[in-house]
Amino acid sequence: MADILPEHPDFLWRNPEPKSSYDAVIVGGGGHGLATAYYLAKNHGMTNIAVLERGWLAGGNMARNTTIIRSNYLWDESAGMYEKSLKLWEQLPEELEYDFLFSQRGVMNLAHTLGDVRESMRRVGANQLNGVDAEWISPEQVKELCPIINIEDNIRYPVMGATYQPRAGIAKHDHVAWAFARKCDEMGVDIIQNCEVTGFIKDGNRVTGVKTNRGTINAGKVALCGAGHSSVLAEQAGFDLPIQSHPLQALVSELHEPVHPTVVMSNHVHVYVSQAHKGELVMGAGIDTYNGYGQRGAFHVIEEQMAAAVELFPIFGRAHVLRTWGGIVDTTMDASPIVSKTSIDQLYVNCGWGTGGFKGTPGAGFTFAHTIANDEPHELNAAFNIERFETGHLIDEHGAAAVAH
Repeated sequence: MADILPEHPDFLWRNPEPKSSYDAVIVGGGGHGLATAYYLAKNHGMTNIAVLERGWLAGGNMARNTTIIRSNYLWDESAGMYEKSLKLWEQLPEELEYDFLFSQRGVMNLAHTLGDVRESMRRVGANQLNGVDAEWISPEQVKELCPIINIEDNIRYPVMGATYQPRAGIAKHDHVAWAFARKCDEMGVDIIQNCEVTGFIKDGNRVTGVKTNRGTINAGKVALCGAGHSSVLAEQAGFDLPIQSHPLQALVSELHEPVHPTVVMSNHVHVYVSQAHKGELVMGAGIDTYNGYGQRGAFHVIEEQMAAAVELFPIFGRAHVLRTWGGIVDTTMDASPIVSKTSIDQLYVNCGWGTGGFKGTPGAGFTFAHTIANDEPHELNAAFNIERFETGHLIDEHGAAAVAH
C-alpha cells in the first residue's frame, strides 16, 4: 500500500520538455488519458509515450466529478465494460501502490413509482445474468442501509424500494490521477502539462503528429481523450464526432460528522448524494440542457437538486452549501461511449462517456490501450465503435444515465 504522500503531487512525476517524436501521443491528461498511457506501458510495452494536457494534470472533468463507481448498467455491452472497470478498481490501490481512498460502500438507486419498480427489477435481473452483484431491496432495507432517508408514504415521491449494488462506491478523484501519473512516470511516460494541441499533421489519410503551443510533435499513433472537447479536436483532425457537450453541475456542503454511509441516487427526483471522506455531502444532478463548454451552469439546476435532496433527507435542510462547480460532459445519442479507431489511420478516440466517465476510467484505459497497440478493438469495446451510429447498432443506456452519476 502507499507510503506517506508528498505534500504536493508534482513530486510524484517529472515535468519534462516534449521530445520531437514519440511512438504514441495521448491528447488529454485526465483520468482516461493517464489510464490509457498506464496500460499501454504495462500491458503492451509501449513506453515512448507522451500525455499532453493543455492545462494542469487532471484539471478538467477528472477534478470536477462526484466520484461514484458502479457497474450496474442494463445492456450486456455496458455491463461488460463497467464490470471490467470495477474489477480493475478493486485491484488498483495495491497495483499502483497508492491509497486513493477507494470505498466500496454500496450504491442504491431509488424507485418512486410503479414504473420505476418494474424498470429497476428488470435491471437487477439483467445485472445478475451478467454476473454483476445487484439486488432489489425494500423500503425498510433502504432505511436500514441509510437511516437518515425519509421512507414515509405521505411525501410527493415515496420510496418504494431500490436497486442495490454492494461492491459499488466512491474514490478520491485527484488521488486516482496522481496514482496513475506516478506509475506512468516510473515506466518512462512523459507527462507534459500546459501543452495545448492546436492541429494535426497528416500524410494523406494517416496522422503523423500534432501541432502544439510548445512546438510540433511527431507521433506514430495519436489518441484523443479530450472528453468535452473531443468534438473540437476531431474537427481539427478533419472528421466529425456524434457528440454534444453540456455543462454538468455538482455541489458540496460544509464538513459534517459521518451521517451518510452509502451512496443514494434517484432518477425520478433527480439527485444523488454521498459523503466524502473529509465529511462534505457531495450532491449532483442532471446535465444542463443547453450545449456549452463553460465549467459552470444555470442556478435553477442547483436549486432543484437541493430541493430534491432535502425531500429525501430532511436533515439536509440544516446543511450549508460550501461550493458548486461544473464539468463538461460529452454525450452521444445512445448515452454510451465511443472507444474506437477513426476514419483516419493511426488516430483513435475515446469520448462520449457522458456522466459515466469517472467510473469507467480503468476499463476505458485498458480497452483503449489494447485498441491503440493492436489497431483493433478489445472484445469489451468492440461494440463501442463510431460506425454504430451509421449501422444503427446502438447501446441505449439512457435509463442508466438518466441521472448524472
